[in-house]
Amino acid sequence: MVACLDTGFAPHGAEIVPVSWDDEQADWSAFDAALIGSTWDYPDRLGEFLLRLEEIERRTALLNPGALVRWNSRKTYLRELERRGVPTIPTLWLETVDSRAAADAFATLASADLIFKRQIGAGAEGQYRLRKGDPLPAMPEPMMVQPFLPAIAEEGEYSFVFIDGALSHALQKTAAAGDYRIQSTYGGRESAISPPESDRKAAESVLAALDETPLYARVDMVRGADGALLLMELELIEPFLYPLQGDGLGARIYDALARRISTR
Repeated sequence: MVACLDTGFAPHGAEIVPVSWDDEQADWSAFDAALIGSTWDYPDRLGEFLLRLEEIERRTALLNPGALVRWNSRKTYLRELERRGVPTIPTLWLETVDSRAAADAFATLASADLIFKRQIGAGAEGQYRLRKGDPLPAMPEPMMVQPFLPAIAEEGEYSFVFIDGALSHALQKTAAAGDYRIQSTYGGRESAISPPESDRKAAESVLAALDETPLYARVDMVRGADGALLLMELELIEPFLYPLQGDGLGARIYDALARRISTR
């Protein structure tokens, strides 16, 4: 993605330099800002990752900010957004998953088809779709449980990419035949769309519920039974921003970043 973004930075004499977050030799003070991207190993190294962000933030501008990243790193942030009026998928939060907890989840959510996700996770890693009566796989991490929504397999997931609070572009992501996971790793595909106003406003309402506007955000939503979009996830840490489907993304990020740096 760096090459796609660089086209928006190069005309201003600026560049993006890839640096691993765990590089002990990195001199973060040498950069005007540090943008978090493609840090897909953080769920299994969260404590180490957050400590490194604190170090980076002491030396340069970190975007998105460390406090926002910490909040977004555990999917329990969805509970807070729900309390703020954001429509979300009904969810149970389980610190321990055993056969009793799983049976209770089917009963409480009144569904025979459930999705179990890690509370700290990314890319559908450690995620399970279980139907009532299925054997229970080992789930050693705290999990979240949601009813399976048919729309995810039939219609797909919608992603809205925002830069500094403004919608940059939107996508429809669909799963491969016979699957429900929309990630390209599992054969999913994505295509650019022009969302209707009602869908765009639904995505904008998610960002409006935050206390601060992130530099970049990806709002992932799925359609509920009533036709309205529900928040699936708000990605503020390391979301892939789909630059191929968003012409001018690099320029928009540069402009937003330059404004923030100039006010420091």
